[in-house]
Amino acid sequence: MIPENFIKYIENSLKENWDLPALSDYQGKNFKYSDVARKIAKMHIMFEECEINKGDKIALIGKNSANWAITYLAVISYGATIVPILPDFHPDDVHHIVNHSDSIVLFAGDHIWENLDEKSMPNLRAIFSLTDFTILIEGSNEKIKSIYDNLPNLYDDVYPGGITIETLNFDEVSNEEVGVLNYTSGTTGFSKGVVLPLNSLAANIRFAHRNLPLNPGDDVVSFLPLAHTYGCAFEFLWPFSIGCHIHFLTRTPSPKIIVQAFKEIKPTIVITVPLIIEKIYKKQILPAIDTKTMKLLLGFPLVDKAIYSKIRKKLTEVFGGNFKEVIIGGAALNKEVELFLKKIGFNFTVGYGMTECGPLISYANWDKTKIGSAGRLVDTLEVKIDSNDPYTEIGEIMVRGENVMYGYYKNIEATEQAIDKEGWLHTGDLGVIDQENFIFIKGRNKSLILGPSGENIYPEEIEAKLNNMPYIQESVVIEKENKLIALVYPDLEAVDQEKISETRLNEMMQENKNNVNLNLAKYMQISKIKIYPEEFEKTPKRSIKRFLYSAAEL
Repeated sequence: MIPENFIKYIENSLKENWDLPALSDYQGKNFKYSDVARKIAKMHIMFEECEINKGDKIALIGKNSANWAITYLAVISYGATIVPILPDFHPDDVHHIVNHSDSIVLFAGDHIWENLDEKSMPNLRAIFSLTDFTILIEGSNEKIKSIYDNLPNLYDDVYPGGITIETLNFDEVSNEEVGVLNYTSGTTGFSKGVVLPLNSLAANIRFAHRNLPLNPGDDVVSFLPLAHTYGCAFEFLWPFSIGCHIHFLTRTPSPKIIVQAFKEIKPTIVITVPLIIEKIYKKQILPAIDTKTMKLLLGFPLVDKAIYSKIRKKLTEVFGGNFKEVIIGGAALNKEVELFLKKIGFNFTVGYGMTECGPLISYANWDKTKIGSAGRLVDTLEVKIDSNDPYTEIGEIMVRGENVMYGYYKNIEATEQAIDKEGWLHTGDLGVIDQENFIFIKGRNKSLILGPSGENIYPEEIEAKLNNMPYIQESVVIEKENKLIALVYPDLEAVDQEKISETRLNEMMQENKNNVNLNLAKYMQISKIKIYPEEFEKTPKRSIKRFLYSAAEL
């Protein structure tokens, strides 16, 4: 099958949805699709006049915003390669990524630019403000500022009277060309530049068009980081290609801000990570159903259905009350939470992906998915489980197909380790599949711990139980001298509210250890819980960077 052209997805959406609202900063500026087309056209003229070539790297860093999205679309539709950088990265990391990626232009949010040093990025020809697209810095012997100042006249020469549906026409760019160079630290290693062809983006969007419920004019809230493929693909590129109205939460989105935005915007679909769902469950739902009276009532047929229906209604209202489904991805969903959501009939589904696949690997609609699975393999990929029996024996999940990256930028060794000679991408995730190609993830290959008699221990399973214990916010299980140690970051808000002393907190953690061990096989039991003083460092997908804590001082 000949893949549909990614650039045409953008161009066709601009033409077909010309007068519809396209991009909005939450409680800020708004752009129609026609406005976006005009801004993209101006940037294309700017790139051409500055002799930026197809395939050149252009870096982009800033919080989610309409201008971030416009820059991304302009760069990629011009035929250049976008290098999105997470705004939370340390300035030294930003300098390194700009240099390593061979970027020649940088678009930066003003609050980020203040902490950067242009002398540490000597190959940049220019740095643009993401706030208003003005030039912050230009290299020596460059004439970019004079070109920028003359841009209104250049635009009028190309589009007398302004750009129209009839005059909008992007140059053809093959899906085989590199579209994105995405740097991600990942859960178990250091940052690598993932080289994604336009075909990977097109394959993700094509699948979404056929399988996910959105229509032109629908509202979408974007709060996941756009510099990560999960948020970029499914809160931005796919909705934009349809003609949706995308609302960007431009400041750091706390749960309170997210809930407020959902209530006001009432999105048609919700894309989120487990952390948000689990926090709502633990803070709002669990205390309500964990009382003696409620437990008694839930033991009566019909009464329990009425209570669950009321909980489902309230939870639905938290997300705006207008969504068709909530898609959860980016990390493993707590099993207890998943079972509860299923019990109350909540419209949710769990997907699976990774940056190296741009990102989608598996997904199924909420009413077709299977409990405990991460959805069904997408039809643009093949899957193979590295075990003797993929249906019963756990092995590494490997995929091959249109979604898969070309490799890691300037890193042949890492590429050869990730993609074998037959083209299979080794995901590093462990799991099984069933006869219908539903994937069941059992853990990370590199986080696997061998028990005293060679048993496979998946720390994520123990952590899921720990994270539901009192006064535990999150945890990491590691191995020390053949013993399992749980590093625990406590729920400090609850500790402070209830004025729990340090001595009492340690006693409670001992009780948690004893209680969780009751539900674990002997070889999986925890020998010690150690309180960790701060929140664990995470990847953009909100997965804990496990490798940072394997050598923790105990």
